[in-house]
Amino acid sequence: MNTDGLRYRPKAPTRKPEVWTPDLLERVEWRRRAADEPFRGVADVSGVRPGLFPLHTTGVDVSGVRRAGGDYLAALKPDQLAEGRRPMDDVTWRHWANGARYFLRHGVCLEELDDQGRRLALDVIRFSLSDSGFAQVLDLMHLNLTIGELRGEEDLLNEWLYWFTVYGDPGKGSEPWGWQLDGHHVNVNCAFVGDQMVLTPTFLGAEPVHATSGKYAGTHVFRREETIGQELFDSLTGRQREQAVTGEVLPPDLFVGAFRDNYELNYQGLLFSDLNGRQAELAAEMVGLYVGRAGSGHARGRMEEVLARREETYFSWIGDGGPDSAFYYRVHSPVILIEFEHQAGVMFDNDVPTRRHIHTVVRTPNGNDYGADLLRQHHERHHRHGHGDGHGQQDRHGTEADQT
Repeated sequence: MNTDGLRYRPKAPTRKPEVWTPDLLERVEWRRRAADEPFRGVADVSGVRPGLFPLHTTGVDVSGVRRAGGDYLAALKPDQLAEGRRPMDDVTWRHWANGARYFLRHGVCLEELDDQGRRLALDVIRFSLSDSGFAQVLDLMHLNLTIGELRGEEDLLNEWLYWFTVYGDPGKGSEPWGWQLDGHHVNVNCAFVGDQMVLTPTFLGAEPVHATSGKYAGTHVFRREETIGQELFDSLTGRQREQAVTGEVLPPDLFVGAFRDNYELNYQGLLFSDLNGRQAELAAEMVGLYVGRAGSGHARGRMEEVLARREETYFSWIGDGGPDSAFYYRVHSPVILIEFEHQAGVMFDNDVPTRRHIHTVVRTPNGNDYGADLLRQHHERHHRHGHGDGHGQQDRHGTEADQT
């Protein structure tokens, strides 16, 4: 089906090999070692700033998603349940990776479920997200099939080659629990503590971003995320650009992607508080695109949390700013970190970043990715005697991901 005249990289290594070479074993082990390091959270050079994420009641009804989680688990066969449900403190939270590699995949692969099982798994995700957020996740999974069709590798790249894991017990009163969807370009971590929800780290990407043929022809993702970044940059004055632009050469990948849970990243760029009226509207809309992946109640509370810190929120840009050029942008505050970047080819054989391949990531810096800070407070409040902190995996860390 390769009719677009583009060249592709060699065969996608998405399945486990029959023989594990020393090189492959090392590629797995450095990831395992990274995930075993103590978790701190993304922070600037001064370290983690405490007290940013208090436990509180949101008023959001989470009973539906709890029921969906219970229904999914109840439908699993014993061997699937053993693989697909893990304790809340399991280290595999930290094993997500956006590359197509099979390294450290865990949980139940959606490809191995029947239609009913997949529907139940997707219901857990659907009840956690907004309609637009859920549709975006599905579109990205569909585009994984598109690249498989283009390369003639539907057995290696398809819409169901994603692993789903439930952590904790959604049916156990108000105890913390969560879920993870992990696979090529779709990595969503969702933790519930009471009726609070943390939807980070969330990495979403696509190559290609537009399906012009195949089963999902017409699918086109990240159009607004891309356009609003360009619009905001184009609206900046000369003086504002001097503050916002932090480089011309795009980094090889996002700064806080997979296995970078403890990355040290200082604030750079132009403060939101220095934007004029229309610019501030664009900046708020930009944040809303990412925050709005959550259901309306949780998204509204998260947006309030982010916008309350406008005077500590920075917009930064890398790239020449041309109308069709590749670029990188970041929104960074004490409570949210968003990255967007055009990438060089991984499936396509191009070494220069283009708008055909996009990566995005959202983090909750200062120790609350995976809901870790909320979980710490929950266990200090409710399980101080003899139960530890109940989230041992959050004492582990990662480093830069090697997607090759």
